[in-house]
Amino acid sequence: MNTKVNLAGVELKNPVMTASGTFGSGAEYSEFVDLSRLGAVVTKGVASVPWPGNPTPRIAETSCGMLNAIGLQNPGIDVFCRRDIPFLKKYDTKIIVNVCGKSTEEYCEVVERLADEEVDMLEINISCPNVKEGGIAFGQDPKAVEAITREVKKYAKQPIIMKLSPNVTDITEMARAAQAGGADVLSLINTLTGMKIDINKRTFALANKTGGMSGPCLKPVAVRMVYQVSRAVKLPIIGMGGICNAEDALEFILAGATAVSIGTANFTNPYATVETVQGIEDYMKKNKIEDIQSLIGVVE
Repeated sequence: MNTKVNLAGVELKNPVMTASGTFGSGAEYSEFVDLSRLGAVVTKGVASVPWPGNPTPRIAETSCGMLNAIGLQNPGIDVFCRRDIPFLKKYDTKIIVNVCGKSTEEYCEVVERLADEEVDMLEINISCPNVKEGGIAFGQDPKAVEAITREVKKYAKQPIIMKLSPNVTDITEMARAAQAGGADVLSLINTLTGMKIDINKRTFALANKTGGMSGPCLKPVAVRMVYQVSRAVKLPIIGMGGICNAEDALEFILAGATAVSIGTANFTNPYATVETVQGIEDYMKKNKIEDIQSLIGVVE
């Protein structure tokens, strides 16, 4: 039985990975999860300098998921390279570094810094606000998506994953723009913008007022977008958004995803990733499927 998948020449032992921002950089979950069982670990977003993140409160539970406005708090690239990469190198898993920034120059600085590090792929979080363009997210303008993809590729030695935002009119337009800019892989979807109001305090549940909505509520939207994008571009896709178990993961794979990321589920079940790996293997045995490749995108 073959569970290996290939993302732009990088072979993963199975299609299950973590979603950025929900798993720290691996150390935080290592006492629950054997990281070597995972296809890859995707780190929390890292920037060129440390970011303090947004004021609190910055997480709020919803009826079928959560809202977060963490603000991409991170220790900066220097600490990350000194502390987190050596830790992850202890495990037999691929390392994917999520990169964030407030300008094209900041993204490129981090990508260039990682060029000679022992990491396998870079995931570019283009849901960040572009401070030089009035704060609109890079991922909400197809011209900006193509431009930042092209610039990042100039500095990258590893394959580049462009992480697409669902907060757009047409996700396929953004996917085509990333492909035109030279992206190697796409990951989708990032969080949907949402809001929660505390009726007792009569104020916003998040200090930031709005936050990124994630969790099971996102899955039907995410599956639909993965399906659309898989038919619009020729790039491998990492599907994410509300995946809690193997059944959820298999939906994404059947819709056209080559691999999947598990995010918010880690907060309620720290074993979600390894249970999903096992669940996919059990499904394949039960249905006498010899190669996971035969499942990718079979739903027409």
